Amino acid sequence: MKLKKDKLWNQKLLYLLLIIVILLGITTGVFYHFFLNSETKTLVETQMDGFFQSMKEGTITGQKTFLNSLCSGGISLIFLWILGISIIGIPFILLHLFYKSFLIGFSFFSIIANYGWKGIFLAITYIFPHQLLNLVIWLLMSFYTIHFSIRLIKVLFLKKNLNLREAFQKYTRILILSAILIVVSAAFEGYIAPRMICFFLK
Repeated sequence: MKLKKDKLWNQKLLYLLLIIVILLGITTGVFYHFFLNSETKTLVETQMDGFFQSMKEGTITGQKTFLNSLCSGGISLIFLWILGISIIGIPFILLHLFYKSFLIGFSFFSIIANYGWKGIFLAITYIFPHQLLNLVIWLLMSFYTIHFSIRLIKVLFLKKNLNLREAFQKYTRILILSAILIVVSAAFEGYIAPRMICFFLK
């Protein structure tokens, strides 16, 4: 009973750590915008205007956005999965989660800063729900990759008797679930989000 309680407590601590990393990443992304010089801010605004204009004109197709998002998400998933079985990957997993959170915070605030009140609706449609779904995926994958790494360390270095086969099977199932969610997120980003964004660009 005590062992189960300790295990649950350790899992809660790990989730808490990852949530703190996400919050730090988003907050850093928001505040990073204030530290950009005027030249860089202008460059960001130009790229943003070009992106939304291309979306409005339809030069960025849903299929292209879907494939880009799917490819990016798939590479990240494989990257995390490999880090989980590499033992030394825990710091990189945390950095990956921080980076993804940073991008969301920076993108969200930059859109609002560039477009004012109109930017609030643009930022929400740009982020919700696919970017938030991605964040949940990275949180889930980060938890299980770190959890699996810790189990590997216990078996290889602390010589503890743990069922690695069962852990690996669960780890792989989480990867498959995350891959399915990535497809859903990419489909929304490619075929639904652009229509919502174009509605607010009118």
